[in-house]
Amino acid sequence: MQPNNNKKEKPTVQTKNLSKTYRLGEIEVQALRNVNLQINRSEFIALMGPSGSGKTTLLNLIGTLDTPTEGEVILDGEDLSKLTESEKDRIRRYKIGFVYQFYNLIPVLSARENVELPMDIAGVDDKKINDRVDQLLSMVGLRDRANHRPDELSGGEQQRVAIARALANGPSLILADEPTGDLDSKTGKEVIGQLKKICKEEHVTAIVVTHDPIIGEYSDRLICMRDGTIEGERTGPCI
Repeated sequence: MQPNNNKKEKPTVQTKNLSKTYRLGEIEVQALRNVNLQINRSEFIALMGPSGSGKTTLLNLIGTLDTPTEGEVILDGEDLSKLTESEKDRIRRYKIGFVYQFYNLIPVLSARENVELPMDIAGVDDKKINDRVDQLLSMVGLRDRANHRPDELSGGEQQRVAIARALANGPSLILADEPTGDLDSKTGKEVIGQLKKICKEEHVTAIVVTHDPIIGEYSDRLICMRDGTIEGERTGPCI
């Protein structure tokens, strides 16, 4: 029997009727309202909208950093709402890489050591760690800066180290929260172009929360949020 080459690949991320409500004393704040979203393998998604629209809440729910009030988040076919805390730790360690606005590098470690850290924690063999770190630092153009600490690197270089670290354990998903927010426009454009290129090469899906229209221009899809809902998809910035 011939293999079915037309079999559709499962999406990396699905949300089904996803809602999140916070209580502030007597007041309920509905941060997300019945969000239904499907993101496919290797897509580079920009998530945009005004402050308070629910972007970061959605990112945190997908990243298992928060728990939904209602609905489901499915990652690589696995319903995250049914997992224990230790199983969520496993998901964050192996399936998801995080990139933050202010890099979150460990200041006393070199670029190489920062990228090594997730693999050390995961118990990866030393030879594989060395090979993977060399590969990732070459991808982000920092092989010659491997032994420099964060305070010896520019903002753009620090963010590229953070991208390499996020990819260390071969995740299927990168979640980035305002990754160009602390960079000038030229450096931000270079960093986001590099992130997209590497994600495509590594077949990694990326969801990027941003106010930066440059990221919208680089995205495969630009998803706009407002008042905790998906407002639609556009080819330009959400206003």
